[in-house]
Amino acid sequence: MELIEKRDFAQLREILCNFDPPDIAEMHRAGWTDEAIYDAINVCGLFNFYNRWIDASGVCEMPEEAHRQSGKRLAERGYVF
Repeated sequence: MELIEKRDFAQLREILCNFDPPDIAEMHRAGWTDEAIYDAINVCGLFNFYNRWIDASGVCEMPEEAHRQSGKRLAERGYVF
């Protein structure tokens, strides 16, 4: 799996939606731990869910400035509210 080395999220997402035990073995050979594979599966699954949920519910995208402010806030405080 050449793209495991590149860690291209879009391509990785496609693989993780259609992978089987030989793919997991190849990920292990590429240096992935079970925990990293599990985390990647969860991240991909959640992003797929959230994207579909947002599209179906009609939630509008945040303006660019709101993304900038959110990034600044996260950089300063992390995920603490």
